[in-house]
Amino acid sequence: MKPAAVPSETALVQRWLNRLERMGNLLPHPASLFLILCGVMLIASWLLHTAGVSVKHPVTGATVQAFNLLSVEGLRKIILGLLPNFVNFAPLGPVLVCLLGLSLAEHSGLLGACLRLVVHATPARLLTWVVVWCGAISHTAGDIGYVLLLPLSMALFHAVGRHPLAGLAAAFSGVSGGFAANLLLSTSDVVLAGFTQEAARIIDPKYGVNAMANYYFLAVSVFLITALGAFVTEKLVEPRFGPYVGAMQPEALQPLGPAERRGLVWALAAFLVLTAVVLAGLLPAGGLLQDPAKPGFIDSYLLKGLVFFIFLFGLTTSLAYGIAAGTVRRDTDVYKGMQKTMELAAPYLVVVFFIAQFVNFFAWSNVGVILAVNGAAFLKSLSLGPVPLLIGLVMLTAATDLFLGSASAKWAILAPVFVPMFMLLGYSPELTQAAYRVGDSVMNVVTPLASNFPLVLMFAQRYEPKAGIGTMVALMLPYSLCFMVGWTFLLILWTWFGWPLGPGARLFLNS
Repeated sequence: MKPAAVPSETALVQRWLNRLERMGNLLPHPASLFLILCGVMLIASWLLHTAGVSVKHPVTGATVQAFNLLSVEGLRKIILGLLPNFVNFAPLGPVLVCLLGLSLAEHSGLLGACLRLVVHATPARLLTWVVVWCGAISHTAGDIGYVLLLPLSMALFHAVGRHPLAGLAAAFSGVSGGFAANLLLSTSDVVLAGFTQEAARIIDPKYGVNAMANYYFLAVSVFLITALGAFVTEKLVEPRFGPYVGAMQPEALQPLGPAERRGLVWALAAFLVLTAVVLAGLLPAGGLLQDPAKPGFIDSYLLKGLVFFIFLFGLTTSLAYGIAAGTVRRDTDVYKGMQKTMELAAPYLVVVFFIAQFVNFFAWSNVGVILAVNGAAFLKSLSLGPVPLLIGLVMLTAATDLFLGSASAKWAILAPVFVPMFMLLGYSPELTQAAYRVGDSVMNVVTPLASNFPLVLMFAQRYEPKAGIGTMVALMLPYSLCFMVGWTFLLILWTWFGWPLGPGARLFLNS
């Protein structure tokens, strides 16, 4: 049965989403939002300072007073800090370097060839599982899953006699609903770890959070998201449609050509060589990548210099592919690919400038410490325990995602409050970040305000011209609800058994 055959359900959902969309349209541009928050912070710091608000720092024992940013000293701090705030902002440099390294992978065609190879080699009975899995691991390449995997999955489902919208839903659930889950590191891991570290240092100025802080948990999450996504597709979503009877004719899927296969062989060879070099520097006791003062994997230069290795692997394998496949013929091809990626990163730079100012205003004013100490005292009085707190943070993040889609923008607001607060309750910043990443992912597929939602709707309308927002939400809502329950349960189970979230990432500060 087609979604259009149940107008009452679709109309109800669409009316609710239209109301939500109107509310969301009232929000300003993210850069303006953080500029407004900077203004709010200026006024809040003045009010709190005037009221004489102060708390006792839980680590140092010193009295922390609200600092008036509108004072002469505060204004001088703002004037001198404008440039350092931006240049020294923790996530900025790593993100740009990682993007440069991975940019050529998309420009040369390496990422597209890898996805096509996996999908083409899939048995029919495993097709849904592989599509969801490919979506979940596509995040290393940014938006490549949206622009390549979604239309490819629709065409693939159509070619084998299955409804194209089921293919779209399966791919979209992995790409967007399972956004945080990944077997490989992405720029999101680097960005969010930077925000978490900045927030943790409100309490402990020396606390460090690396990009692999949630790696174990998120790697296992790939298999959970794959299983849940495949189940929902085959048992709940696809039975609603039946066979496709639209006007679109199946398209023959083009297999990889000789040049692309040659490029993949060269890329694999480059990857294996680099991996061997890294292992040679990591495994021996006195290896190049081992810190003599703190030997071991956690304190190795591999983790400390993870951004360098992401850049190196991305650039080297992409060059190997491009040269062998003929998509990179001159050095100018490399720089054009990087330049194109930097052009796409321009909006990010604009928003980050204002985020950096807000984060520093927040720290300078001591509002973060005051909120954290008082919030922690309140939560302690409730004696909720870790499970209700984690569920509450997941649900709050999911609700916020309906209005503010950007993962980094949301965490820039929530991290300075919740990371210190949970630290004062004994929970690690890495655990708080893990709860945030679950909540940030599960609502993506039903958020019309998400930047890629119009693109997904455009793909759906190729096969169902009458498809609208209500159609998409009715299609994706089962995934969102199932992912929220299943993924939150996994986090609770993880916490219950005390498993580390990543290399050196503990669950509790006293463990």
